[in-house]
Amino acid sequence: MLLLNLRATGGPLYRRVYHALKTAIRAGRLGPAARLPSTRALAQDLGVSRNTVMVAYEQLAAEGYVVSRHRSITSVAAAVPAAVLPAPAGPQAETRLRISSYAQRLTTHPAMRPSVAAAGRAALRYDFRYGRPALDEFPREIWRRLLARCAKRASREAFGYASPAGYAPLRQALAEYLKRARGVSCDADRIVIVNGSQQAFDLCARLLLDPGDCAVVEEPHYPGVTLTFEAVGARLIRVPVDKQGLDTARLPTAGARVRLAYVTPCHQFPSGVIMPLERRLALLDWAARTQAWVIEDDYVSEFRYEGSPLEALQSLDRGGRVIYVGTFSKTLFPALRLAYVVLPRALVPAFLNAKWISDRFSAMLAQQALADFITSGQFERYLRRAGARNAKRRRALITALQQHFGGRIEIAGENTGVHLLVWLNGVRMSGLDAIIARAADAGVGLYSIGPYYARTPRRAGLLFGYASLTEAEIRAGIRRLAEVI
Repeated sequence: MLLLNLRATGGPLYRRVYHALKTAIRAGRLGPAARLPSTRALAQDLGVSRNTVMVAYEQLAAEGYVVSRHRSITSVAAAVPAAVLPAPAGPQAETRLRISSYAQRLTTHPAMRPSVAAAGRAALRYDFRYGRPALDEFPREIWRRLLARCAKRASREAFGYASPAGYAPLRQALAEYLKRARGVSCDADRIVIVNGSQQAFDLCARLLLDPGDCAVVEEPHYPGVTLTFEAVGARLIRVPVDKQGLDTARLPTAGARVRLAYVTPCHQFPSGVIMPLERRLALLDWAARTQAWVIEDDYVSEFRYEGSPLEALQSLDRGGRVIYVGTFSKTLFPALRLAYVVLPRALVPAFLNAKWISDRFSAMLAQQALADFITSGQFERYLRRAGARNAKRRRALITALQQHFGGRIEIAGENTGVHLLVWLNGVRMSGLDAIIARAADAGVGLYSIGPYYARTPRRAGLLFGYASLTEAEIRAGIRRLAEVI
């Protein structure tokens, strides 16, 4: 009689019989070529129907654990997995793993860790985290109707594979919007839709950088780019940022094997300064002389609070060296995971192939809804409302900081973006963690400028995001912060 424990797992009865037999085989209690009871006999022993046992035997046979001969004889297969042993643990086991140099760079870099801070800061009453748009004010009902309409009118072809370039009407809508609003010179054939700007940077790094190549980055910098470049084996050349953005006088010479430069000219991250025309032209001239590419990250330039948004660096490019990256994460909402790249025509074929290899194409339903959102005028109307709202919140933050801290702080940056850089006069970076911890205990979320510097600055600095807070919340949060410090 074969003893089986049918209570070890849940689910349908045939699955429990199947699991019990498989466990016995893998544990060695039923060895290779061991004959199993007939389905009728085992059903009688277990008090189940014969069909239940037959279905269990069929599943085991399909997976190769048992073989059936002459329809009535079922036995364990000659080759079955050995008894399952616990996986080895500890440093000795890790040393036996063979991974690529790319994987090693991903796992050993001290800053290469997925962010989990958002989960840990959920209880903060006044969270000045950078990068959060005003989600409560997004026109979700309009967006829901657009999604529903796109899903309802979808054809059979809409459920199949799509172009790696993205939804054609969305690319056409973007080309028209970018010409009108950002001065970008492009047509739809040069636009590729990607899953967030981070995928754009990753694809650019894979296409343009070989191990040992040099990449120019701003200092202070955006870690999402520097980590991506380092992951593919590039060597970073950090060019300092002053009150006019990237210091183009300190760009490396042509013999430095520089393949690309990454810049945020319309709102440097994190300092917030704007690169003037003279330096933009100098950067493009350098790119032409060194045959380097320039990645322009135009992540939040739609929000400018004095005058119209500045024209993109790409609008000045006559040599086909600028790769323009835009995103909807800051203007609409991060979960949309849609961004776009405007490419020099020479790069389009390689970029499309890289996108296809990476994930074939980005999900189409959201692209279709976004195309309608743009062409209907809802996108630009929302940007105008959001810009006016952000301007008021920015003023409320500056006023509250000046009221409560006065000359103890210095506010950096221009009239654009959705965050402020605030330097704490007389406070060293070594003392900032204690301030952030005390603020968190009081329900105020603060974020250090430290992660954005390769060499920690002496003076303590904080990034204040304000788009996701109301004016009243901003004033209350700064007031509570003043009580803590």
